[in-house]
Amino acid sequence: MTAQHFSIFLMIVTIVAVIVFITLFFIPAPYGRHAKKGWGPLVPGRIGWILMEAPASLLFFFYFITGDRITEPIMIIFLIIWQSHYLHRAFLYPFSLKKAASMPFSIILFGIMFNVINTYIQGQWLFHFAPLENYQGAWFTDIRFIMGVLLFYCGYVINKHADYVLTNLRKPGETGYKIPRGGLYQFISCPNYFGEILTWTGWALATWSLAGAVFAIWTIANLAPRAISNHRWYRDQFPDYPQNRKALIPFIL
Repeated sequence: MTAQHFSIFLMIVTIVAVIVFITLFFIPAPYGRHAKKGWGPLVPGRIGWILMEAPASLLFFFYFITGDRITEPIMIIFLIIWQSHYLHRAFLYPFSLKKAASMPFSIILFGIMFNVINTYIQGQWLFHFAPLENYQGAWFTDIRFIMGVLLFYCGYVINKHADYVLTNLRKPGETGYKIPRGGLYQFISCPNYFGEILTWTGWALATWSLAGAVFAIWTIANLAPRAISNHRWYRDQFPDYPQNRKALIPFIL
């Protein structure tokens, strides 16, 4: 793929993200509390998570070692940042779940497709198309890189803490849903999604690239509608749900 074709591909992927964003306001992705029949056979949750997320870790590493920038310090740092998220998401997070809800195979397939495409975009940009002069030694002290990494790991911590709260919400033997509390759950219904949006906005800033921006756009397109759907679901299910709690952004949305 040439650089020109790559740019066209990014535009197409961005347009699809906008379509997905609009669609998800009308048809919530059918997993978790929004699970519905008719989306294919169910797959055990842990297996589903691994199948969906492993390509992002494995393919990014493949693009790194098969590129010609394997000795560039900034590329090694980008590899470490990326893998700090996806190694956890693919190979640790699934086993932290006390009870991983089964997923429709179609959702797993969509997740695999997204991760394959998105990892191709990020890997091709960093390890093939990006002008190396943009990422020379001075980039380590550039405010965009510094703020991007800080935002990435701020979102990372928020996301992981929110997941921890959800994982430990039920006591042994309990089933069903409960109102999560503590941390940013005091202010929003979906701090896990808020954290992930911050994470990939930080990635876009640290890489200062259209490729990174496309990932951030896709993250918002996928998670913002779901956060609103989850927030509405909580309010419908729990009469005592905190009225001042927002869906996704504290005090705003």
